[in-house]
Amino acid sequence: MKVVIVGHVDHGKSTFVGRLLHDTGSLPDGKLEQLKKAAERRGTPFEWANLMDALQSERDQNITIDTAQIWFRTERRQYVLIDAPGHKEFLKNLMTGASGATTALLLVDAAEGVRDDSRRHGCLLGLLGIRQVAVLVNKMDLVGYDEHRFRRIEAELRTWLGTVGITPCAFVPIAARHGDNIATPSPHMRWHEGPTVLDALDGFETVRPAPNRPLRFPIQDLYRFDGRRILVGRVESGTLRVGDRLEFWPSRKTSTVRSIERWGADTAEAAEGESIGITLGEPVFVERGAIAARVGSPPREGTCIEARVFWLARRPLAAGKRYKLKLATAEADCEVEAIDTVIDPATLVAAIGGTVVRQHEIAEMVFRARKPIAFDAFDEVASTGRFVIVDGCDVVGLGIVQAARRPAARIGAVGRNGHARGGVLWLTGAPGPDKLKAAAELQRALADRGRSACVLDDETVAAGLCSDLTPSPADRKERVRRVGEVAKLLEAAGVVCIAALSISDRGETERIRRLVPDGRFVEARETQNLSQILEQLRFGDDGKAVAS
Repeated sequence: MKVVIVGHVDHGKSTFVGRLLHDTGSLPDGKLEQLKKAAERRGTPFEWANLMDALQSERDQNITIDTAQIWFRTERRQYVLIDAPGHKEFLKNLMTGASGATTALLLVDAAEGVRDDSRRHGCLLGLLGIRQVAVLVNKMDLVGYDEHRFRRIEAELRTWLGTVGITPCAFVPIAARHGDNIATPSPHMRWHEGPTVLDALDGFETVRPAPNRPLRFPIQDLYRFDGRRILVGRVESGTLRVGDRLEFWPSRKTSTVRSIERWGADTAEAAEGESIGITLGEPVFVERGAIAARVGSPPREGTCIEARVFWLARRPLAAGKRYKLKLATAEADCEVEAIDTVIDPATLVAAIGGTVVRQHEIAEMVFRARKPIAFDAFDEVASTGRFVIVDGCDVVGLGIVQAARRPAARIGAVGRNGHARGGVLWLTGAPGPDKLKAAAELQRALADRGRSACVLDDETVAAGLCSDLTPSPADRKERVRRVGEVAKLLEAAGVVCIAALSISDRGETERIRRLVPDGRFVEARETQNLSQILEQLRFGDDGKAVAS
């Protein structure tokens, strides 16, 4: 199992990995003593992070620059731990390391709390399709092992990760430097009744290829050997067998698999993940970049690709500019045809439309390739549904293919003015974790139905929008006004605003209702069934409920 470890810079990722290896007896003999002596010779204190930071510049600056991988084993399974850099300047390295992982550990400093990079990394995990995530709240020793501090961070991150489709498997308070809750329960945090880090790792489910996945065999090259033409590549999905009738996309030429070639072995079948060669019964001209699929189970094909892109370069992505798109083994010159939505991954603030995408922003956009290309939606076949964007010799963006092209402003029903139709969903009832959990579930359900949604909760509002207000009656009235104006703006932008707030006064609620157009304000209790709440949402021009 490959586990990527992410988190804000200086939140203790490398220290955690070093301590984990020590506490599980996974270090080579003499390694710890060697590094301690090296630190002594240089006159610097020994750091557990030195076990992972291989570059001298990393040790000098005490930051991770490049990804590092190390193997270790528990009683249940073997792991590959991927220590990824946290600094935003090295996000390209983080994405490279995380792209091969199936699970993740997200570290947060208990003293500093959730930072923009913590949120950004959570959003990127969601973009990469990593859903098994455990959150480690590190440096609990710096806050006196305070349970209240841990619970606050847990509530904030649980809500945030829910907005990007991630439900954490566990929250574990740790002090990596001292080994608290790493391999054994900590005597300093007896209030924590959950798992240790080792327990959380072993609790991850092994992700196995889904049965009956469609065959995808991208052609990497063609070799001539003993008078035979051998097409080589990697089976990215499904199973390939001798006798299979293949169709090569986008050319749509067909032929039959005569043989499967491996070094020093004959076989009649190749499974997902294997690199092989094949010979064909009927010779057809096939080039590098083609994707072989079983006849009757084709990939998508065309020149128009709708995608979600994470932009890495300092120079902004611009509508109308040409780039090179590399997907599996295929390359195609393409042009940015439209930028539908631009999202700040640190705040999830979305702007509809636009002409540029700046560094570290996520955009929903449309590419137009100069020639047909074969691909899949990322949710269907991940390996043929993700790509990189190249400008010159530099990788400038990473993307995943979304579903087939839909009309612009697709995140809600389209109104007569051409904009997406939003609304305000007001959750009544007492404030607390149940309300926040219900809000997060509603947000995920709306996203599954193609609608953009945003959660407003007390902590978020108090920390940002109303941080200058006091509990006085005058300021309480101003808080209601501000919340109402934000809800109104979100509704106008096509977003469903889910308000999980402690505003229970009917007069205050009615003041907010009057700011929103008729039919765009819905009240519901967090105790209601999810489908019942969705049935109440009739924000489309046709009057259909979201649930339908």
